[in-house]
Amino acid sequence: MTDIAPSPSPSSFDSSSFDSPDASGAVGATQQARLWQGDGWTARVLKNEDDDGWAVAMIKDGEPEPALIGPWTMGRDKKNPKPLDGPAFSTLVKTASEFVRRHEQQLHATLHQSLAVSSRGARVTVSLDIVPDEDNPAATLSAHDEAGGQLAQQRVSPSFKLNRVSATAWADGGFLKP
Repeated sequence: MTDIAPSPSPSSFDSSSFDSPDASGAVGATQQARLWQGDGWTARVLKNEDDDGWAVAMIKDGEPEPALIGPWTMGRDKKNPKPLDGPAFSTLVKTASEFVRRHEQQLHATLHQSLAVSSRGARVTVSLDIVPDEDNPAATLSAHDEAGGQLAQQRVSPSFKLNRVSATAWADGGFLKP
C-alpha cells in the first residue's frame, strides 16, 4: 500500500465530489464502494490510466490534491476494484497520515538546519533558517554560544549550503557575510 502510483491527471479529480452528503444528509460521512470519507480523510478508488489496475487516492480534508496515491486491489471478477470497507479505510488513513507527517518532518529539517562547531576555542551552534517563497525566498544564518546567546545573524542566499566546513569558516572569519 505504500507504493506510490503516478498521479492521475488533474481533470480526474473533482474536489466538489468529495463533499457530497451521505444518505443521512451528513457531509463527510460517505461510505461507498469507491468513495469513503471520515477521520478528516477521503479515499477514492480510481482507474489507473497507466495499466488495467486500480489506484486509491487519499485526500486530506481541505486539501486540493491527494496526499498519497497507491495501488488498489482488484475484485474477484478481475475487472473491477475491491470495494472500500472500514478496516481498509482505517489502514489507508494511518498510512496517509504517516506519509504526510514524514513529509512535514523532512521539510522542516530542510528549512531549519543546525550544527555545532568549535571555533576559537569555543563551541558555537550555527543555524540556517530558510523561508521559502516563490517571489522572494530568504534565509538567515545565525550563531549562538553554549549559553544560547546570539553571537551573529546574517541574511544569506536560500541556496547557502550549511555544513561543518562553511559553519567553521564563518565563525573563524568573525561572522562576516559568507
